[in-house]
Amino acid sequence: MKVPPVGESITEVTVAQWFKKQGDYIEMDEVICELESDKATFELNAEAAGVLHPKAKEGDTLKIGAVICEIDTTAKANEQPQQTADTPPAPTQNEKSVGKEEKSIETAKPQKTNEVVTIKVPAIGESITEGTIASWYKKEGDLVMLDEVIAEIESDKATFEIHAEAQGILHINAQEGDTVEIGGTICTIEVTEGAPPQAATPQREEKSTAEATQPSIMSNQSHIQGSPSPLASKILLERGIDPQSVQGTGVGGRITKSDALKAEKSIPKPSEEIEKTTPDKAVGQPHRNQRREKLSAIRKTIARRLVAAKNETAMLTTFNEVNMEPVMTLRKKYKEAFKEKYEVNLGFMSFFTKAVCMALQAWPTVNARIDGDEIVCHDFCDVAIAVSTPYGLVAPVIRNAEGLTFEQIEKEVVRLATKARENKLSIEEMTGGTFTITNGGIFGSMLSTPIINIPQSAILGIHHIVERPVAISGQVVIKPVMYVALSYDHRIIDGRESVSFLYRVKELIEDPTRLLLGV
Repeated sequence: MKVPPVGESITEVTVAQWFKKQGDYIEMDEVICELESDKATFELNAEAAGVLHPKAKEGDTLKIGAVICEIDTTAKANEQPQQTADTPPAPTQNEKSVGKEEKSIETAKPQKTNEVVTIKVPAIGESITEGTIASWYKKEGDLVMLDEVIAEIESDKATFEIHAEAQGILHINAQEGDTVEIGGTICTIEVTEGAPPQAATPQREEKSTAEATQPSIMSNQSHIQGSPSPLASKILLERGIDPQSVQGTGVGGRITKSDALKAEKSIPKPSEEIEKTTPDKAVGQPHRNQRREKLSAIRKTIARRLVAAKNETAMLTTFNEVNMEPVMTLRKKYKEAFKEKYEVNLGFMSFFTKAVCMALQAWPTVNARIDGDEIVCHDFCDVAIAVSTPYGLVAPVIRNAEGLTFEQIEKEVVRLATKARENKLSIEEMTGGTFTITNGGIFGSMLSTPIINIPQSAILGIHHIVERPVAISGQVVIKPVMYVALSYDHRIIDGRESVSFLYRVKELIEDPTRLLLGV
């Protein structure tokens, strides 16, 4: 059985809970497990009657179409009467079957072969040369199954999983926090044959005969009500969030992966914190607590790239101010009609993206980059939009933005920003940009000197709009003003190009009719 398609935008699911275990006899259409995506929780039904052999454990993440279990349809129900719901064994038989099971566990150990499989860091993107081991899901010497997720690797652009390429004993070559190059060996697997031993489940032995005859799904759901799924539990633990403070949206109030990603860490009141840390001191006294958090691999990589941009480029920033009144008037007049027709808001980003594309075509050096002793010029505008996420700043790319309409740009901005915040961006969506726009204004920034997103040569920073007195035709009037900043690599872009480019953007925003006419 494979993971079925469960929605157009869902590419993977997590095994939340198995309702049946290895070797159980199941009937056709019987619910055997619960799967969880970032959007919903659903049940998986048996496609045939037979003996169940799971290929994934609770907490494993599987791609749509991946094998989740096998059903041996040649087995008969009466061959394993202890597994059926309507013919429970007598207590004495159960004790005998438990004894046999324990004995079989001792003898049914996987047999080693002489084969060793080497697992290397796969190629994950054109510009990515290395990754960092974020976490191991298995320990040295653990038995792993084919296609089981064994580790997680972070690059400066994304996080991805490493799957076991064979069943066998795991031998780890790189530890958590180690940086490994693409193609480098991270582990080996000593291949084994035969089914893995199944651990005994005392809880099942302690159940009464009456309980054993009721494999109701409701009893399983009551077990998970309000509790996090395995993946959600891992995310909450890493972020230091108490599961009891999170409202679950899954079946029976279960906390899903999406709930965990959206959860905010509660900040204790000062009095509570003081009582907890210094109970012998009076409530209200200022506390001086400290805590340490491990720097994530993605944050380390971002830091390294930003420092490289400062050290390896001749970065300079030029500024200008833009009267935003024409664009704001245009948006106010047409925003309702625009949203009704295209089902997306008309934001400032589409205006600036269109203006940037026209300015890049007028001053192509700003759209170029240095590669060794050569300048690489582009006749297209792949505009990256900086998005702040819980994992760090990412810049997904709008391809061929010069040929897109306002509607297409706005929809692409929403799509990429949503995927970025849900940590679902692909490597292709985050690489290959030729120019970047970053909007610090959404956080209230008045002015900044943005850092170049290498290997690009320039980045535009847009900011908060504030009312300012300006002189127009000899009169002082109040206008909504935005300061804009262009940081650029002076090795390739001269002052003439940079200032002219920024002034061209100013012209187009202050007279948006130019954007429509292309003049």
